Amino acid sequence: MRKLKLFRTLAFRIILIYFATFALSAAAIVAFTYWNTVKALNAQTDLGASEEADSLSDAYYRLGLVGLIDQIIARYPLGSQGHLYLLAHSDLRRVVGNLDDWPQTEHLRGGIVEFNYEPRVHEIHRARGLIIPLMGDYELLVARDVFERDETERQVAANLPWSVLLMIVLGFAGGALISRQLTARLDAINRTSREIMAGDLSRRVRVGRTGDEFDSLSQNLNRMLDRTERLMRGMREVTDSVAHDLRTPLNRLRNRLESISTALDPDSAQATAIDAAIAETDRLIATFNALLLIAEAEAGVAREAMAPLDLRGVVEGVAELYAPLAEENNLLLDVVPSGEAVIFGNKSLVSQALANLIDNALKYTPAGGQIRVAAEETRGGVALCVADTGPGIPPQDRSRVMERFVRLEASRNSPGTGLGLSLVAAVARLHDATFSLADNKPGLKVVLLFPPLRSGG
Repeated sequence: MRKLKLFRTLAFRIILIYFATFALSAAAIVAFTYWNTVKALNAQTDLGASEEADSLSDAYYRLGLVGLIDQIIARYPLGSQGHLYLLAHSDLRRVVGNLDDWPQTEHLRGGIVEFNYEPRVHEIHRARGLIIPLMGDYELLVARDVFERDETERQVAANLPWSVLLMIVLGFAGGALISRQLTARLDAINRTSREIMAGDLSRRVRVGRTGDEFDSLSQNLNRMLDRTERLMRGMREVTDSVAHDLRTPLNRLRNRLESISTALDPDSAQATAIDAAIAETDRLIATFNALLLIAEAEAGVAREAMAPLDLRGVVEGVAELYAPLAEENNLLLDVVPSGEAVIFGNKSLVSQALANLIDNALKYTPAGGQIRVAAEETRGGVALCVADTGPGIPPQDRSRVMERFVRLEASRNSPGTGLGLSLVAAVARLHDATFSLADNKPGLKVVLLFPPLRSGG
């Protein structure tokens, strides 16, 4: 599996393309060089044959037939080096030469011919030369043996595809090796990034000793992480200070208002105003607590309290807490039996997220409706599902309701802070879970899909 991942990397593809281009370029250069060399050798052979034919032709015109024959016989020893001569009548009957018979020639451009001949019994060679007609009805053939050239040509032609294939294979292997080294460096950076995203801000990218681009990138990332950690530490200190400095006064204010309320006539205007102030204070405290929970979840601090968690116990506990309210609102709160559904999570935050979902379902489902809660292990992970028979949420608004303080027009007059689904989304991100809203036909179906324990733990 890791090898397949290696072959899909950008580095491997770039290096493979480079080596493939190099191999094809090298093959093209070799082919061009071979073709040019053969052309040059042919030109050299043709030039030699032409000069020798001109020399013999001049001897014929100066010395006559006998002189030409003497010249040809004098050149016989050159035959051992592949020089071929043949003087024949116009009807191709042999007169003199080191060829026994007039060969079957293949005429090429410019009067050049090629033909096969037998220098020894059962041995066929190729020769190249030209034919010159002489006065007195004679034909003169002057040629050179090109057997070695043809053998070289055949060997090069046979080896060329294997050479290209070898270059491609070596390029493929080299690409895999280099890509593996690059991928290992990138995997180290990605692994550290995942650990940091999981909340461990103390992690740093390893810096090598080569001083290359990856080391420079690692150093810059580490500097950025140092600054981020300092900022996060400062934010946590501010958050702790706000929690200490504001939550305590708010709770104290609420207690004082409640004390005043108990001393007043319940039917008096002052008592009504005090009760309204208490309700506003409760909403303010709820908003404050929700914001702190969201900040805690998004900062990854709560990961330290994560452990193997069976969602069945969470579902049963939260459903039992909301059962009296469901009965009071004439709603059926149904917990679907399931098998083991274990995740790696923060029990407090998962319970709070589930409580928010059930609270929303109770708030918007009309009397006589049904709310179903289930936790079950699926092929894609462990699913925590809350489905109701209420009005639901239009598809175009489902992504928007996960934002902070967003409330749809239909829920403007209902109590709430607009932070419930935002907290659920933050908890989902903390647990690497997917958070989706779907149509329950009728109603809304909310699903939190957690990675199974083997992936999260």
